[in-house]
Amino acid sequence: MNALARHRYHRAAPVVLVLLLLALVTGVAAAVSNASSAEAATTATADDAAEGQKLFAANCASCHGLDATGTEGVAPSLVGVGAAAVDFQVGTGRMPMQSSGPQAIAKRPQFTAEEISQLAAYVASLGAGPAIPTEEQVDPELGDPANGMELFRTNCAMCHGSVGGGGALTQGKYAPNLWETTPTHIYEAMLTGPQSMPVFNDANIDPEGKRDIIAYLKAQDEGSPGGLRLGTIGPVAEGMWGWLVALGLIIASTVWIGARSS
Repeated sequence: MNALARHRYHRAAPVVLVLLLLALVTGVAAAVSNASSAEAATTATADDAAEGQKLFAANCASCHGLDATGTEGVAPSLVGVGAAAVDFQVGTGRMPMQSSGPQAIAKRPQFTAEEISQLAAYVASLGAGPAIPTEEQVDPELGDPANGMELFRTNCAMCHGSVGGGGALTQGKYAPNLWETTPTHIYEAMLTGPQSMPVFNDANIDPEGKRDIIAYLKAQDEGSPGGLRLGTIGPVAEGMWGWLVALGLIIASTVWIGARSS
């Protein structure tokens, strides 16, 4: 019996029990702290959503409906599109639309940054959807431009051009120039797939890949090491201009020599 008791009550048992109790207390304290933070965030979001609902009713409900479920043949439902879609569409001035057409045209935003955040909070409260990316997720300094170039030319260049200069699509639509688009809006466009653009979720291009694409596009702002950009569509345009200038000079000199000799 003594041997069994010694086996059951090891001398290290008190230390183990103290460590377990400390871990339990720490876990409970962390849970309480997180719950308090979450409650505070929920309260702030609820306040923003309430203000956003007022803005929505005054500026968006005529097309999307008072409950944001859309109107047939006019505007789609916004339930489940997430805050990122609102931040992109309203932050780039595409919404509210200036006029009907094949696609919404980017223009100066009609709302302040605070109002856009409130509208986004309201739409996000209607259903789960992509959230607005963090500053770290869109920081081009943390991305790899070389990998971003490969991803961009594989997934995006067929519409936006090899360096993001944009291009024409069918039925009056077009892929816009990306050189002046903010990193946040580029990320949100990949998340939400606006206009004719497909959605690139994290299964298609992971967050690091999206940041690499942003780094590649922002690298285009550093200028052209070869001189004039000529539309930055590559050696074809440069070669064409070379031939035009060279042939033009040859033809002009030939005409001049022929006129002089006659």
